[in-house]
Amino acid sequence: MTFSSTLPSAHEQLLRHILDVFCQDSRIVGIGASGSYASNSMDEYSDLDLVIAVDPVHYAQVMAERFTLIDALNGKLAAFTGEHVGEPRLVIALFSPGTIHVDFKFVALPDAAQRVDDTQVLWERDGQLSAVFASSTPHYPSPEPQWVEDRFWVWVHYGATKIARGEYFEAMEFISFLRSAILSPLALRQHGLTPSGVRRIESRLPDFARELEKTVATPNKDALLPAFAHCIALYLSLRDQETVTVNHQAQRECTAYFEQLLPR
Repeated sequence: MTFSSTLPSAHEQLLRHILDVFCQDSRIVGIGASGSYASNSMDEYSDLDLVIAVDPVHYAQVMAERFTLIDALNGKLAAFTGEHVGEPRLVIALFSPGTIHVDFKFVALPDAAQRVDDTQVLWERDGQLSAVFASSTPHYPSPEPQWVEDRFWVWVHYGATKIARGEYFEAMEFISFLRSAILSPLALRQHGLTPSGVRRIESRLPDFARELEKTVATPNKDALLPAFAHCIALYLSLRDQETVTVNHQAQRECTAYFEQLLPR
């Protein structure tokens, strides 16, 4: 079997072992790899993002036994489910040697069609997984500009209240949300790139990354106010590139609410 040319040797050894073990289970009909494997951009720090496609007849049984399947692999250090990222079908595991992170996403075969990025088939029975992938195209979720505009000024008010009240860590977290869920995805989308938050933003959009540096703050008012102001300025510059119905009244009033906190 030929793997991605950027696959590090430790990752390759573990991946071959996973395939050797899992393909012995007749309930599993295909295994694919997404993420940096599919984009041929892996390095020693990369995860293995695996899709484990299961015969729908046996899916409930495999889900109940998925930890048993993973426990049968050599070198497992730890494993847990992915509810914290909204994906209970996911098992996140760490393996030695090399402390390699592996995401196992167990899906019923028809559900493998719903995916956010390209997934490369590593192994399958009778072309079943390839056929499912051929039936649909990947779709990476992206914030729609109008959806953002309808919410942004309420968010400005929210962030301002947190700074005014002295909830500085909460304000930091909120600015992080704006950076990763709104500002970066919009910028990436406008450049025809996958809107995957701030992942590798430093190399993908270096000029924009330098602007994002100005939105990073420490938990005190003097740092948070200019960082939040720059979030607003960045949003307005991004909105200028879109066609949206602007809520001018909300923008005026929420901007004024925030600006009253600024030093005179």
